[in-house]
Amino acid sequence: MSTTTSITMSTNTSTERDAASAPVTDVVPVTGVALTRLLQLVSPALPIGAFAYSQGLEQAVASGWVTDEATAAEWLLGLLTHGMETLDLPVLERLIDAWRMEHRERVDAWSAWLAACRPTRETRAEERQLGAALARALAAIGVRDAEGWETRGHVTQAAMFALGAARFAIPTSAALAGYAFAWAEATTSAAVRLVPLGQSAGQRLLAAAGDEIPDVVERARALADDELAATTPGQAIASALHEALYSRLFRS
Repeated sequence: MSTTTSITMSTNTSTERDAASAPVTDVVPVTGVALTRLLQLVSPALPIGAFAYSQGLEQAVASGWVTDEATAAEWLLGLLTHGMETLDLPVLERLIDAWRMEHRERVDAWSAWLAACRPTRETRAEERQLGAALARALAAIGVRDAEGWETRGHVTQAAMFALGAARFAIPTSAALAGYAFAWAEATTSAAVRLVPLGQSAGQRLLAAAGDEIPDVVERARALADDELAATTPGQAIASALHEALYSRLFRS
């Protein structure tokens, strides 16, 4: 019996970023070390502390905006399509390209731009803290380019995840899908604890996000630079209010 495990994702190697260069679907198997490194990068066991952040969800629950499985699904899928798809994933792709081509100035520029897109003090602090922790984790497993990034003011989780994807030869679409799934998993975990929801409800939420992620990745890869933005004002308001929430379980 074969023991080879693989995940098949669509990928696009084009570096052009305009509407005319929408990604072509090429089937690329993710196998071997690339697969295990991708699983490591998206694992909840990765020591970056993502479990400590709710990205405004704690305030949304406190304000009565998210009260059950249905409203939690609206929150999760809304952020997936109006934030992750239109901002985080397209920037992540550009960062992967920049690391692969050794364009360090482009890495710095996109990481700083993504950090500047975070609308509140808490979300900017979260971005820096997760990015710095991931830089340390990558350096600990021999990714030398991660060394020193933990002290940079514009470090982001996406920049360090992109570095890992580039150095471990993870296909771009697989990297984007893994990044989105890890985010959805962390958000679902926060919802289970905060709403609260049962474990089965949490799995339904995660399954719903998983069903959407392949299409989200494909649409994200088709966006031009001037189309990138997050349209999630509710999350921004919740994050700002969370800074003054009397009793908190989460750091954001």
